[in-house]
Amino acid sequence: MLILETTRSELLKPLQTISGIIERRHTMPILSNVLIENKSGQVSFLGTDLEIQMHTLGPKINLPDFAFTTNVKKFLDILRVLPESSLVRLDLHDNLLTIRSGKGRYNLQVLPVKDFPSMKAESEVKIAFSLTQKILHEMFSLIQYAMATQDIRYYLMGLLLQIESNELKIVATDGHRLAYASHPMEVDLPDVNDIIIPRKTVLELYKLLNSPDELVTVQILSDKIRFLSKETEILSKIINSKFPNYKAVIPLDNHNIFTINRAQLLGALERVAILANEKLRGVNLFLRPGKLTVSCSNNEQEEAQEELEISYQGSSLDMAFNILYILDVLRSVNSEEMELAFGTEKSSGLFTIPNNDCFKYVVMPMRI
Repeated sequence: MLILETTRSELLKPLQTISGIIERRHTMPILSNVLIENKSGQVSFLGTDLEIQMHTLGPKINLPDFAFTTNVKKFLDILRVLPESSLVRLDLHDNLLTIRSGKGRYNLQVLPVKDFPSMKAESEVKIAFSLTQKILHEMFSLIQYAMATQDIRYYLMGLLLQIESNELKIVATDGHRLAYASHPMEVDLPDVNDIIIPRKTVLELYKLLNSPDELVTVQILSDKIRFLSKETEILSKIINSKFPNYKAVIPLDNHNIFTINRAQLLGALERVAILANEKLRGVNLFLRPGKLTVSCSNNEQEEAQEELEISYQGSSLDMAFNILYILDVLRSVNSEEMELAFGTEKSSGLFTIPNNDCFKYVVMPMRI
């Protein structure tokens, strides 16, 4: 039975959008599948891993309603290798989906729709607000790299969302560095604390924020969070835990302060990083009146050093940090200059944007 006839691109785009949240191998085979259905002429795609769920719209058609699930990776792989201008016909018969294009035919197994475990938003929306995708994309860009990747402290493998005094705040930390970004909201909102969004949700949402002027609506429920854009909805569980007191981590008494050209510092660090110890990844920062020297060395007695002129008349400091942590922040910020503030040689460094309180980055020192 013919269920759909459309172009390759009309199927490829929504499947690519949704594929990131679907596990390729799972103890429940149906969770490797995508649910594709047509309701009243609107085709939609649904995928889930039971922690996060994504629903996105596909083409509009004039054919009878249908619903089926099939393996998303195999379906995507077939579409990817078809010529760009291909027309695709889908036929559904018993437990087989037949994909036809040109003189090619591909049969995929389907699993029962009734067995597909979609997530439900049982509770009511507690708080909702909207902002442009550009703003949320910029905020995520500034901090997402600081989330933990693998940590038994699962609350670090996510992003903290807060609303305080009508200001949206997001924070990420892996225990060695911390990134904070904020944005003033134009509507009155109640305060919100300790909404921890899982890392996977953050990264998948970030991929979708590619229409700068379009709005994304954020809905906070009791145990979930929902993100709505024009064509796509993400529903995610939140991490039920307490986030560290990030305010206590941000230094308030780092009085050795200077401003430096971001691109120049980034370039110098990228060059000296070539000879950094591959395990420790440490960089020495020698701060002196009028200059900053950055230096890396390794176990082969190789060393790289560069000197940068700065406007600074404070104390002399010899410090060491993980060079990757500093490179991350310099690559994520778009400003021409960065402000660096240090206390003692053993205290954390603070990176900010001059005359901007909406971003802070804290990195702990290390011993080399």
